[in-house]
Amino acid sequence: MPSRPDVILVMSDDQGWGETGYNGHPYIKTPVLDEMARTALRFDRFYAASPLCSPTRASVMTGRHANRSGAFAPNWSTRPEEITIAHILKRAGYRTGHFGKWHLGAVKKESPVNPGRMGFDEYLSHDNFFEMDPALSRNGAAPQVLPGESSEVLVAEALKFVRSVRAESVATPFFVVIWFGSPHAPYSATDTDAALYADVPKPSVRLRFAEITAMDRAIGTLRTELRRLGVAENTLLWFNSDNGVGVEPDDKVAFNGGWRGQKADIYEGGLLVPAVIEWPAVIKQPRATAVPCVTSDIFPTLLDLLQLKAPDPQRPIDGISLRPLIVDDTMRERSSPIGFWKYPAAAERKYPRWIDAELSRGTTPTTKTAAIDFMNHRHPVAKTENFGGEAAWTDNRYKLIVITPANAAARTELYDLIADPHEQHNLAPSQSAVVESMTAQLEDWQRSVERSLTGADY
Repeated sequence: MPSRPDVILVMSDDQGWGETGYNGHPYIKTPVLDEMARTALRFDRFYAASPLCSPTRASVMTGRHANRSGAFAPNWSTRPEEITIAHILKRAGYRTGHFGKWHLGAVKKESPVNPGRMGFDEYLSHDNFFEMDPALSRNGAAPQVLPGESSEVLVAEALKFVRSVRAESVATPFFVVIWFGSPHAPYSATDTDAALYADVPKPSVRLRFAEITAMDRAIGTLRTELRRLGVAENTLLWFNSDNGVGVEPDDKVAFNGGWRGQKADIYEGGLLVPAVIEWPAVIKQPRATAVPCVTSDIFPTLLDLLQLKAPDPQRPIDGISLRPLIVDDTMRERSSPIGFWKYPAAAERKYPRWIDAELSRGTTPTTKTAAIDFMNHRHPVAKTENFGGEAAWTDNRYKLIVITPANAAARTELYDLIADPHEQHNLAPSQSAVVESMTAQLEDWQRSVERSLTGADY
């Protein structure tokens, strides 16, 4: 395997599993992603670590479920004590850059969780989502509007960074994170892109699809320039979305592969996302895998591929290395289950903040608010039972779901994802032994997460 590949992580915002041409969408045009899926490594069962965006982003950065750091939901920040993949690669000699949506805390210079503090040499970032002509902060400065289609703007800036690294030294590898704002609502697009979907009856969805096509084109621009620069062969380019489809469930042109649920749901429709890895030096033949993988795997996978070690080996990591899948093509099953947990976060607000309120206030505007107040609160006592919220425990075959409504008894569901991938038949009443075993594993994991949430890992 080649040494020290360049690494680019690309993530879309609210793009569902079915919102690509290669996964069968009847309208959406994604020729670039389709080509990558046809010629590289396609994941058919790739999960976001959360059905909501901020927690998934925390999982990519740390390899840990976001509840461990209190990043429970959108507009909840991570904690400055977390160790990110950018921290580790920077120390290993990589030049690191972040471009686009951050949503793990304020991006301003004073914030202790801005991309610079979390391991990036350079960043051009937004606190949350953005549309056309995005207002972005460069290295923590006051936001400035960059005219243009937002995905194209991000790729152009990321490529400037790549070229600058190459101009400094051909031996210096780069680590680039591009987190698009598309296709998060509300939607905007160029007239040319919107015209591609003139036969889609609902104007807002027409613009959503146009955003996806523009993003796809920007990814194509990225790939073309990597080839022109002569670095594509040994660049690991990893694409995925941050959570399931965000289109209204009653929209007649929405398509998500028949999965149950959507964004914010613990069912497959909220968690399954499109994902592809392109790395020509290593993935020489097109492949597809049905092994369950998750965004938390990105951190340990990159460490394993680069032969790096986490600086705090005692700190729990929830992902696993996918090196046997990517490099050796020998991984046929997952070695450990995946835990999902929508935490009952409202009660946390009674505790003091982990990060000062003024430092947590955002600066980059969205179409909905001028600034975000990012939350993160202390958690003095770890729960050991009655965890609450919505949780799931997924292995190679079964998925256990435990939903605990406020002031109500928990509801338990069990699905055989091989025989019943669309989660239509609850087997919990007839498979008590499986339920009991998986429940014990889930609760052990939740106790571990609770311990981390108190700050014990720091």
